[in-house]
Amino acid sequence: MKVKELYEFAIQEGMKVDLRGKDTVEKKLEKEREKYEQLKEKDKFCFDCERLTNPYIDSRILYDNGEEISTMMLGIDIETPEILLADRLREKGEKIDLIVAHHPQGKAYAAFYDVMHMQADILHRCGVPINVAEGTLEKRIKEVSHRVMPSNAMRAVDAAKLLGFSFMNIHTPADNHVTFYLQELMEEKSPYLVEDILELLEEIPEYKEAIEEINPPVVLVGNKKRRAGKIFIDMTGGTEGSVEALEKLSYSGVGTIVGMHLSEKHCEMAKKFYINVVIAGHISSDNLGLNLLLDKVMKKFGDLKIIPCSGFRRFTHQ
Repeated sequence: MKVKELYEFAIQEGMKVDLRGKDTVEKKLEKEREKYEQLKEKDKFCFDCERLTNPYIDSRILYDNGEEISTMMLGIDIETPEILLADRLREKGEKIDLIVAHHPQGKAYAAFYDVMHMQADILHRCGVPINVAEGTLEKRIKEVSHRVMPSNAMRAVDAAKLLGFSFMNIHTPADNHVTFYLQELMEEKSPYLVEDILELLEEIPEYKEAIEEINPPVVLVGNKKRRAGKIFIDMTGGTEGSVEALEKLSYSGVGTIVGMHLSEKHCEMAKKFYINVVIAGHISSDNLGLNLLLDKVMKKFGDLKIIPCSGFRRFTHQ
């Protein structure tokens, strides 16, 4: 398997479990192609052509040395220390063909806020009018883009190039998997109380492991004995959306949000509108999404050796 094959497979599988529906995602790609075709030749140079086939611009091949992949080192966060760790392992005789991060690096980080637009369609699917969903996100997306602008995003990519490691990251396609999985689980099991949500999460290997590591799922807003009501899984779309969106979710009937993390401002808004908030866990949820995707990778390409690092824990779900 080549790096490009893994990358393209991850993108396609991410599209299949995108809560917006594959038709909506394909329409986004079609609009990008139309935009590109309308550009003057001199402007096409500045266009990121990955957008023509990849709706998740926070997931990229960051460097490809062209070699076949049989062993990958995979971590939630891969920065220069992890690249140096890979080099040290290589010195000790470990074969590493590819380093894979979950969280964006390089050009994937430079534009990762772009995937936040998908949150509008997910909110709309939950009953929020699309004009309201888009309007509440505008300010938040601008805020995140300004935060990203001054970052030195290429450090880890440069380190990988200097040491000759192929390097890529898989963000939203993995987050789509955990979101889809948990939304289906909640719809199938219909937990009545908030504590029933916790019990469902605690049966999943990644969350069991997190409990052992003293980082269990918790009720951040509300309490275990409240009724769960309509459950919204909030785990994809780059990062936290707008604070105002919580008010709109309340009006659309959402009783409980299950997420990876939530800022204090978001918590205060959830309290104001009596929305229960269950934090399943950030790294454990990232692990679940990656593992669900990796199960498909193994089925498609055969067994690959995976060296877990930087918070990643491998569990199978097949």
